Amino acid sequence: MLSFLSDYTDGAHPKILERLALLNAAPQPGYGEDEFCRGAKEKIRRALGREAEVYFLTGGTQTNAVVISSMLERYQAVIAAETGHINVHEAGAIEYTGHKVIALPAHEGRLDAGELAEHMARFYADGTHEHMCFPGMVYISHPTELGTLYSREQLRALSAVCRRYQLPLYMDGARLGYGLMSPAADVTLADILDCCDAFYIGGTKMGALCGEAVVFTGKAPKHFLTMTKQQGAMLAKGGLLGIQFDTLFTGGLYFEIGRQAVERALELKAAFLEKGYPLYIDSPTNQQFFVLTDEQLARLRKGAAFSVWEKLGEDRTAVRFVTSWATRPEDIQALRALL
Repeated sequence: MLSFLSDYTDGAHPKILERLALLNAAPQPGYGEDEFCRGAKEKIRRALGREAEVYFLTGGTQTNAVVISSMLERYQAVIAAETGHINVHEAGAIEYTGHKVIALPAHEGRLDAGELAEHMARFYADGTHEHMCFPGMVYISHPTELGTLYSREQLRALSAVCRRYQLPLYMDGARLGYGLMSPAADVTLADILDCCDAFYIGGTKMGALCGEAVVFTGKAPKHFLTMTKQQGAMLAKGGLLGIQFDTLFTGGLYFEIGRQAVERALELKAAFLEKGYPLYIDSPTNQQFFVLTDEQLARLRKGAAFSVWEKLGEDRTAVRFVTSWATRPEDIQALRALL
């Protein structure tokens, strides 16, 4: 059975598994105070090209909940696209911290800077806004939930609105490597550092067993480490995360994983298009979306695992195929034969 379910369904990249054996070589301090975490943070800063505060957390949902709740005051909410991960696929994790998610229209998964500005202007023009939940920050993901990307111009426009209204801009980077290495991308790490107040470098979906690296471009929120532990996002054996990110940021492995997976995804897209299957959305990253009839869906399920995304009508369904570090050229050839 071919698997295109997600980019975290395989284990860890072989180079990570190999280096994890080092954890057994000698006892290490806990909670991220070990040599591997220190080394990984330094390698990430070198990749960023500037100083930044870096923290390792256990997973994406925990990271979003901790970062967002630590950056908001108790009376504030976070703005996201209506299709945003925190609004749809995180089981109310943000609301569980006591903060509302304000959903704005999504345009192929993206927030529009003009609509964000209009929302903020309407909020402050309302004479009763002191009785309302204050917008306190903006959440985006890159790539988006639909695999699409922000352009540099779009990112800068969002950042400008956020700074006008003193809203921190936070980027979910669960699949950041696939976004950076897409041939359609013009946003770089330098652009993200210039435009965002915080973002995270995904590990779980980028070849690690688990873990995400949060980057604050300025000062981290007060007592961020304490809040990370309070919300269950800290590992006692922190070296498990440090050694994985140390490996990912050695020899450009993180970026190679992203490039390779996107190449396989674009080959996969070409195979679907050659056989006449329509796109649900045109994604330039490792998530690819197509429209299948019920008969096509039933037939493909016999040989491949993939996600059902959305029912579109009586006989049509949107589906998602995802590639990762583990997707081989021969997997694409086998899928082509199935199609």
